[in-house]
Amino acid sequence: MSGGMKVGAVIITMGNRPDELRALLDSVAKQDGDPVEVVVVGNGSPVPDVPDGVRTVELPENLGIPGGRNVGVEAFGPGGRDVDILLFLDDDGLLAGHDTAELCREAFAADPRLGIISFRIADPETGVTQRRHVPRLRASDPLRSSRVTTFLGGANAVRTQVFTEVGGLPDEFFYAHEETDLAWRALDAGWMIDYRSDMVLYHPTTAPSRHAVYHRMVARNRVWLARRNLPALLVPVYLGVWMFLTLLRRPSRPALKAWFGGFREGWATPCGPRRPMKWRTVWRLTRLGRPPVI
Repeated sequence: MSGGMKVGAVIITMGNRPDELRALLDSVAKQDGDPVEVVVVGNGSPVPDVPDGVRTVELPENLGIPGGRNVGVEAFGPGGRDVDILLFLDDDGLLAGHDTAELCREAFAADPRLGIISFRIADPETGVTQRRHVPRLRASDPLRSSRVTTFLGGANAVRTQVFTEVGGLPDEFFYAHEETDLAWRALDAGWMIDYRSDMVLYHPTTAPSRHAVYHRMVARNRVWLARRNLPALLVPVYLGVWMFLTLLRRPSRPALKAWFGGFREGWATPCGPRRPMKWRTVWRLTRLGRPPVI
């Protein structure tokens, strides 16, 4: 039994995908069970026409992905308290099934310590799930559901009690790694995260490097992530491993220059409050297959 849990959805948009946004909203409206309440946030842009009953918030400037999603959360009351579960969906995605919201209700009702569910992202034409969209190190089988240590930002469900307990996404990150920051704080507070292969969001196959700021923000936010969340002894280990992996991938000279610029920026600029995770959380992450040095 799902216990009548109320579900809401937050979708941020820059107004440049009106057809995809309408298709996504149609897929949300078709969900089984009680209707899903929807808020669409125009992140520095007007919101395209949406169906009746969909609430909209238009921001005068682009607050970035975490900032825009946090505004959407607050539209459901402080910490999203007017609903029990919030879906976060990319505006060019599409819920593949009509049962996703009901599956979320059932999962959260069955496990009171489950805080976050990461959906499977699949290409709508091929059905293929990219390895980077499986939030664990052993990503060869995307059809295997499991407990994980992070989640996918535009294809997930969060119990709103998590926001009440550990706070929202880190606004200052703007783009990249904001999900892992929230995931680590949630895990440190005792919540669990599941990857569910049966909850599917169709999304066209893309490369993250399509964003002009990708390399700089990935590096900067990686440093911020470590500075904010890791015990002091693990900060240099974590960042050293990621520097090695970055060099191993042999990025282009411009990409590497942007990456090192972001790495320096991560050390030179404020990262927000530091709340290092407990060592028992480090061990818990390790037992889940991803110690916080990789």
